[in-house]
Amino acid sequence: MSTTQLDPFRRHCRDFLAQAATPQVAQWEAQGRVDRDFWEQAGAAGLLGIGVSRELGGRGERDFRYPMVLIEELIRAGMSVPGLVSHNDVIASYILTLGTPEQKQRWLPALCSGRAIGAIAITEPHAGSDTNALTTRAERQGDRYELNGGKAYITNGHNADLVVVAAKTADPQRGQGISLLVVERGAEGFSRGPLRAKLGWHASDTTDLFFEHCLVPADNLLGRENLGSFYFMTAMIRERLSISTVAVASMEMALEQTLAYAKARTVFGQPVGSFQHNRFTLAKLDTETRIARLYLDDAITRFNAGALSLVDAARLKLWVTELQSKVADRCLQLHGAAGYMDGSDIGKNWVNSRVQQIYGGTSEVLHELISKSMGL
Repeated sequence: MSTTQLDPFRRHCRDFLAQAATPQVAQWEAQGRVDRDFWEQAGAAGLLGIGVSRELGGRGERDFRYPMVLIEELIRAGMSVPGLVSHNDVIASYILTLGTPEQKQRWLPALCSGRAIGAIAITEPHAGSDTNALTTRAERQGDRYELNGGKAYITNGHNADLVVVAAKTADPQRGQGISLLVVERGAEGFSRGPLRAKLGWHASDTTDLFFEHCLVPADNLLGRENLGSFYFMTAMIRERLSISTVAVASMEMALEQTLAYAKARTVFGQPVGSFQHNRFTLAKLDTETRIARLYLDDAITRFNAGALSLVDAARLKLWVTELQSKVADRCLQLHGAAGYMDGSDIGKNWVNSRVQQIYGGTSEVLHELISKSMGL
């Protein structure tokens, strides 16, 4: 498929977001979450569960370039991206890959329609990338699990109707001992903390979750018991590809806005962009951003072919997210004081960029993974 064949989908995303999202972005950011009716509108527009089969309510497009286009248009529309990425490229993907036929029928149509919103809950106050440090536990009691513990910084935590929770079900041995349980809204013993304020991505609702003698049907076990760590590694490839797509799209948007500003804004009687230092800065950023796009496109091609490895996804995420922060910082500098004002587009881009090196595996964790793959 050529990229031009994606143009109708791109126009569809852009038109939908211009009508259903852009007018609401300021309100959503002020309240710290996207309204639930947007999710149902997005589902009706075919923008949820893009990779899920049409029989289960999805779009049936397994080519990752479709989610890529949606992410790019979300960035262009000024929307907080993590909530939709988590819903589409993490939760729906987990259930599609690991779910039984009954689980898929039970959960995917609701996720694809937007009637249900998904979240994944791995991180705890003192545990994240190191899943062996998780303290949330689930004990099998007949046809149910009793879940006890808490999760922190959970994207979609406030809105979520289905939460994929990582819990210890055995003492860890060789990376085993973690299981995935789907906790549904209204489950006994399941509660949520207040919305947490963040430096950026203000409309992406972020909440702590608590499980106190929470009873979860054994039928809500996703995949096999004690193999959660293996599932994380497999799913991280797609998640890091999604984060990398956000990075590249954000860089391109920052550069586009900064180039327009540098041509229009004058200092000492000439455009900001005409000074040699600024011209050269923009030339370098343009070159690096184009390289990042080529790197991303190659990774997507390999992912579609089932050939993108965990380590290569880590390399991609490490490089493009660190470059994203660099590009955003240089572009903010070229905007001067105007860029640092609350509500400026480049300021929003700058502050949103920083977390990209944290979630989905910190840069430090990725350095460890990559170096180990080199035999170090």
